[in-house]
Amino acid sequence: MSLATDLARRAADEMKDAACGVDAGEMDALLAALAKARRIVLAGVGREGLMMRALAMRLFHMGLDAHVAGDMTTPPVGPGDLLLVSAGPGSFSTMAALVGVARSAGAATACITAQPEGAVPQTCDHVLSIPAQTMADDQVDRPASVLPMGSLYEGAQYIVFEIMVLMLRDRIGVTPETMRANHTNLE
Repeated sequence: MSLATDLARRAADEMKDAACGVDAGEMDALLAALAKARRIVLAGVGREGLMMRALAMRLFHMGLDAHVAGDMTTPPVGPGDLLLVSAGPGSFSTMAALVGVARSAGAATACITAQPEGAVPQTCDHVLSIPAQTMADDQVDRPASVLPMGSLYEGAQYIVFEIMVLMLRDRIGVTPETMRANHTNLE
C-alpha cells in the first residue's frame, strides 16, 4: 500500500468516525430550527467559513431563504430568523459578536462546533457538536488526527452538512429535481 493510500484511508476513517459521532437529538433540533426559520444566515471564518458557504448554497437549492453573513445582499435578522455559525474551537470573536447582534435583534442562534463547552456555543439556542480535532487541540504531543490543524473538523462538516441536507430535504418535502432547478445556470 502506498503512503498516499494509507493516509487517505486513515483520513476517511477519521471523518467517518467524526460524522457518525454527531448526536441524533442535536441534529434533529437543528433540523427543526432550520425548517421553521423564516430566514437563515450562516457565518464562519477561514475554512469553516467555506463549509458554511457550501451549506448555505444547499439550503438555497432547497428553496430556503438562506444567506451568508457579510455578503452585500444579506438582509437583517430578527424574530423568526436563525443565525447559524461555526466555531469549531468553541470561540471566535467574530462569531461571538454576530451571535450577540442576532440575539439582540430577536433571532434564534445555533452553533456548529467541536467544543460545545466553548463561549460561542454556550450562548446559542442550538448546538450541533462534531467530535473532531480542530486547531484548538492540534498542538498536543500526539494529535488525534492524521490531518493537519482543523482539517478533520472541516472535512467532517462537509459530510455532516450533506447528511443534514438529505434529512432536511425529506422533512420539508423538497425533491432532488427542485434542488437541481434552483441551481444557477451562470456557470
